[in-house]
Amino acid sequence: MQISDFDFDLPRENIALEPARPRDSARLLRVAAGQPLAETRISDLPGLLEPGDLLIANDTAVIRAQLAARRGEAKIGITLDRILSDGSWHALAKNARKLKPGDTLHFGTDPVTAEVVENEGDGAISMRFSAEGEAFDDFLKRAGVLALPPYIDRPTGPTMQDDSDYATIFERHKGAVAAPTAGLHFTPDLLAALDARGVKRHTLTLHVGAGTFLPVRDEIASHKMHAEWGRIDTRTAQLINDTRASGRKIVAVGTTSLRLLESAADEHGIVHPWEGETSIFIKPGYRFRAVDRLMTNFHLPRSTLFMLVCALAGTEAMRDAYRHAIAQGFRFYSYGDACLLDRAP
Repeated sequence: MQISDFDFDLPRENIALEPARPRDSARLLRVAAGQPLAETRISDLPGLLEPGDLLIANDTAVIRAQLAARRGEAKIGITLDRILSDGSWHALAKNARKLKPGDTLHFGTDPVTAEVVENEGDGAISMRFSAEGEAFDDFLKRAGVLALPPYIDRPTGPTMQDDSDYATIFERHKGAVAAPTAGLHFTPDLLAALDARGVKRHTLTLHVGAGTFLPVRDEIASHKMHAEWGRIDTRTAQLINDTRASGRKIVAVGTTSLRLLESAADEHGIVHPWEGETSIFIKPGYRFRAVDRLMTNFHLPRSTLFMLVCALAGTEAMRDAYRHAIAQGFRFYSYGDACLLDRAP
């Protein structure tokens, strides 16, 4: 496989700069092997699932992960990536070459500071803040801004509307840099309709890291994914296994949910409770063990996420689906429309 195998041209007018309103009015493209592509709406999702199917969504909550720091006179742009087991933070930094262990970073006039623990090279650092818990959360509210994807054009930075738009109905646990964007489509009315249909739903947690924005620069075989922290509790794992044993389908809401489910599944497809970091890279040739269907947005060309959907539904099927979506004016990326994919035989 070559990176060029996963390339395509996307007109700028297909990039969504804000979500559909209401959220469940976004378009949905149905992709299933042996069936023609079918266009519908997110609000029609309950009718596309069967009673007893299990919908698994990501309940992570986005933090204001982008910070403007100074070390002396040097300006250092910081994007928090993930919290580490010792309470320090892994981050991506602009001008990181200027940093060395022991350096103190200041954030304007805010009393909270950070100490550089390690400079890992290639723009990656670890750092420890002088505040923890609620005090740290308050600091991010004061000093941080949303790390919106670069394709969402905000010349003056994220807006107050983005604070609301870039949050899912499922969010419970703070720690993500980027939103699990398939979850952005869900509304109270849609959840009520799923319940009425008899579709079960549950959540897991995967804190989406800053690495989700990074392109594949090298050969696919040598590409390394950034680690992300996730958790599946015992009850959720048991519900997943019981659903599969009953012959019903596991439907992942978003690639983040899918990646954690596949990380926690053994070779027999049994999902186990999980807590820790995953850097799983799913590309064509991967044999899925835990997920039957995926609801996901339309992804960037040459990205690991486009490779993932090609692995699930078939590369040619996804190329055809994306060509159709572009021609029919579907909206792409974080605030865009979605597709519902069946796992190819």
